[in-house]
Amino acid sequence: MTLRPIIPLRRPLGGTRVTVPASRSIANRELVLSALAAGTSRLDLGGHEPGEDVRAMCGAIAALGHAVRDDGRGRIAVTGSPSRPRPTGATVDCAMSGTTSRFVTALASLAPEPVTIDGAPRLRERPIAALVAALRALGTEIDGERLPLTVRRPAAGGAVRVPGHESSQFASALLLAGPAMPAGLDLTLAGSTVNAPFLELTADALRRRGVRVDRPSRDRFVVLRQRVRARSLRVPGDAISATYPAAAAAILGGEVTIENVDVRVGPQAEADTRFFALLTRMGCDVGHGRDSVTVSRTGALRGVRADLRDYSDSFPALAVVAAAADGPTEISGVGYTRGHESDRIAAVAAGLRALGAEAEPGADGMTVIPRPLHGGVVAAVNDHRIAMAFAVLGLLVPGVAIEGAEAVGKTFPEFFDMLDRLRR
Repeated sequence: MTLRPIIPLRRPLGGTRVTVPASRSIANRELVLSALAAGTSRLDLGGHEPGEDVRAMCGAIAALGHAVRDDGRGRIAVTGSPSRPRPTGATVDCAMSGTTSRFVTALASLAPEPVTIDGAPRLRERPIAALVAALRALGTEIDGERLPLTVRRPAAGGAVRVPGHESSQFASALLLAGPAMPAGLDLTLAGSTVNAPFLELTADALRRRGVRVDRPSRDRFVVLRQRVRARSLRVPGDAISATYPAAAAAILGGEVTIENVDVRVGPQAEADTRFFALLTRMGCDVGHGRDSVTVSRTGALRGVRADLRDYSDSFPALAVVAAAADGPTEISGVGYTRGHESDRIAAVAAGLRALGAEAEPGADGMTVIPRPLHGGVVAAVNDHRIAMAFAVLGLLVPGVAIEGAEAVGKTFPEFFDMLDRLRR
């Protein structure tokens, strides 16, 4: 693993302008729908390398027999098979991408031939059994409860209940495949759902492809069998990636503008846009432009109470901002992140303690108590969000190094170039 020292920035940010990669959440939904569409869809991911998660999704839908062409400059064309995918190999490798493993398991349930889905060792540990059970209820035969899985029979569709307490991606995966199921999909969410705003993001992506999505109640979605349209779009900048330069402005003071992202909250927005409202509660100013956001701070940085149940990817970024605040921050709603790329509660607590902050983890969250910070080594534990969040804190604290810094390649390969631009 790479040990990467972070060069501190000994002054407030001076109005720097940066950009972030295209949204992984939107891109991966659009890639699945492009595979199901009649015709060729074209996605423009902008000038940034999209990261390993998007690459994993491209490889997965190609392995299912869909034509995927990448021009190497951020433009991807997918020619779909609206009837059934035709797998070209025995195994789909999802690498470390949980989104890919879940979405592609549902997509593979449409295939007439067996498909095996696998990934990295940590991905094999991540929850997927609830999705497997739902697909079996819809008529699919699947070997296994965790990766590797083999999907052996196409889904017929129909009515199904799926729990959402581990991930909203199970429901999103079913919704994306629903229009291609012979009997359509009548999906009911059982119990509470984490990251629930991402379900509206999924429904909006379907509607923009001409798919009618009915929602008779808050917990029920109905999608009849219907045609998915091809489309061309420019994928907007990633809201969660934007939280890192925004966190830098909060920690260091001064101002930063992220130019290619819209973080206004709405049904077409990623859930992590809500992080920016948290920054205003902590004492930052947040200004919205056309496809840009500016974050600045000149006064005190305050601790807050925050429930991140709907946007838990922001948890590590909030925790490092909290370490630089003038009072404690209580974070709740993130218990399920113990099953993400790392046990995030344990990893964040270890990182904070390594740099001198006090962290009191609990079953569903953590209290961060600011203390005088010092240098130290933070283990990224193969988790991109741990690596990026603590690298941002290293802009404030001299002597910070990230062990396993290469993990940023999962979603933000040019992250450290962005940090360098903040120093200009």
